[in-house]
Amino acid sequence: MFKNLTNPYIIAEISGNHNGSLDRAKELIALAKANGADCVKIQTYTPDTMTIKSNKEDFLISGGLWDGYNLWDLYDWAQTPYEWQKELFEHAKEIGITIISTPFDETAVDLLETLDCPFYKVASFEITDLPLVKYIAETQKPMILSTGMANEKEITEAVEVVKTFGCGDFMLLHCVSGYPTPADQINLDTIALMKDTFSCEVGLSDHTLGNTSAILSIGLGAKLIEKHFTFDRSEGGPDAEFSMEPHELKDLCSSVSIAYKAIGEGSFEMKPAEESNIKFRRSIYVVQDIQQGEKFDKENIRRIRPGYGLHPKNYEDIIGLTATKNLERGTPLSKADISR
Repeated sequence: MFKNLTNPYIIAEISGNHNGSLDRAKELIALAKANGADCVKIQTYTPDTMTIKSNKEDFLISGGLWDGYNLWDLYDWAQTPYEWQKELFEHAKEIGITIISTPFDETAVDLLETLDCPFYKVASFEITDLPLVKYIAETQKPMILSTGMANEKEITEAVEVVKTFGCGDFMLLHCVSGYPTPADQINLDTIALMKDTFSCEVGLSDHTLGNTSAILSIGLGAKLIEKHFTFDRSEGGPDAEFSMEPHELKDLCSSVSIAYKAIGEGSFEMKPAEESNIKFRRSIYVVQDIQQGEKFDKENIRRIRPGYGLHPKNYEDIIGLTATKNLERGTPLSKADISR
């Protein structure tokens, strides 16, 4: 799947931006489709599969978007309930957009397998949960693995599990797990480094504000872009602050497609768009009427526009040679016009 992408693949991550409403989740799926996304992604967990309910210091969030929450309450707020997921998959299928999910434990994988999830994402914070990575890989479905916070050794270990137990079709996503991520910390050069290090396709899970980083990543080799998606950031929600709105998704899809086409292939050949502009190049032209046998000199030939005559580099060598025929002023000089 990932090796055969002919355009950047855009995933709109709904996450908890449904704000507890099934109808809102469906509307977000439809909006993602309407604004050009290839795929929508949800998340499959319950607060009890993520953590335990505790107010001990280890479980309390201090600072950032979710300041003051304990982990259980955060995931209770942000979850996409298991009982919604069949309906969401059916809705996406009905309107013609791919839907996938991030499973956060084995029960989530089991549920998603009953829904025929076409491929899976491993979240950044779960890439070190190698038993879960193995369980997902054993479905033999394509996988994307987000690498936020992971060092090279941790990524290598996860990739080895995927290669050993999976179908071999996987992609890594460069990610910085900051919510939002400052642009000066996104370090997009890591995309090329990951491609070289792990010999696989690489995409971007982007938490920066705006589309600049995502568009730029295409020039560095990213084949897939994932960004969080919502109706309107002002409405709030677990991920609203770093999510794109519908008009931003539309712009992203258009811009990365243009960026990908603009990269093209390295070549020094004239491009079709240039062919009509050859008249603006210089070449050697007859600028005074010349009789057969007359010598070329700097008065009767010049290097001028357009570019249909001999190359200007031949000018000095032609001076002093003779014309093979009568040549009218304004004629592009050719080899056949010159006697040697």
